[in-house]
Amino acid sequence: MSLTPFEHPYLGGLFGDADLATLFSVETDMAAMLRFERALAQAQSDVGIISQDVSKAIVAGIAAVSVDYDALRRGVAQDGVVIPELIRQLRAAIGGEAASSVHFGATSQDVIDTSLMLRLKAATDIVLTRLSTCISQLDTMEARDGTRSLMGHTRMQAAIPITVADRLASWQQPLIRHRARLSAFTQTGFAVQFGGAAGSLEKLGGKGADVRAELARRLELTDAQQWHSQRDNIAEFGNILSLITGSLGKIGQDIALLAQVGTEIKLSGGGGSSAMPHKQNPVAAETLVTLARFNAVQVSALHQSMVHEQERSGAAWMLEWLVLPQMVVATGSALLSTERLLDQIQSLGT
Repeated sequence: MSLTPFEHPYLGGLFGDADLATLFSVETDMAAMLRFERALAQAQSDVGIISQDVSKAIVAGIAAVSVDYDALRRGVAQDGVVIPELIRQLRAAIGGEAASSVHFGATSQDVIDTSLMLRLKAATDIVLTRLSTCISQLDTMEARDGTRSLMGHTRMQAAIPITVADRLASWQQPLIRHRARLSAFTQTGFAVQFGGAAGSLEKLGGKGADVRAELARRLELTDAQQWHSQRDNIAEFGNILSLITGSLGKIGQDIALLAQVGTEIKLSGGGGSSAMPHKQNPVAAETLVTLARFNAVQVSALHQSMVHEQERSGAAWMLEWLVLPQMVVATGSALLSTERLLDQIQSLGT
């Protein structure tokens, strides 16, 4: 056992997803936070909050900064968030009059939430591509085996014969719906976070909305009013992830049951046994069931994290940090396992 099987040296062979895990690395998070601060300075220059010279000095200082991660760790232990210490380091790197203008009008949650949106948007592109791959694999399987016969089962008992196409439809149709749900979410779901101390952008006078719109444009995110204590979009995103892994878990469960009897499915590349060398265990199918149940449990924590008191919560917000990255990686891992599993099916039906 380990703290996280998703990045474990050998459990990662089951649960790991290097492409998505990278999006939650400290380096990628830092790059996204610095991108926010750079875009904020540029947006404020565009609408006349700060001068172009100050904006250029901020951008140059951000490009040159060498982040002290040990100091960030100490800062988080004290402040609960990374931004106060990061801004101190940025101001030291920028120097001069421009230093006081970095992060102007923003608050820590603006930076951290916007970094999350940037990275979730990139993760979603990966998830959508993999969903489409799985859907295409099922199309190929239907063309190959669709007219063959399977015994239909209801309530775990043999019922009447069905075709392979019937079973494949029950696997594929939910994935098509999830792809549509996720694609629709991308239209507005990844919104910039910019509200300042209590969501009112009070330091920017009447130009707050203009700065936010320009910031969103530069970051290629949706322009939306601050959502510091409104976490329904986060919960909706987690719901979609759990729906995806739940439907993949159904595929895994069905294939594991087919493999149990063995007469209606031919699988290659199953897992070996240390005690019974003749066995080929349906490891990928079992993994899908596990990841489906994992995300189903985690999504409840995202609903708990919707309960933000007043204008900002520390406790509810931190709960997202513990849960959401693992849900994203679990979803990516499940899709990779599904791709491998569907490739292992040499024939289905009789």
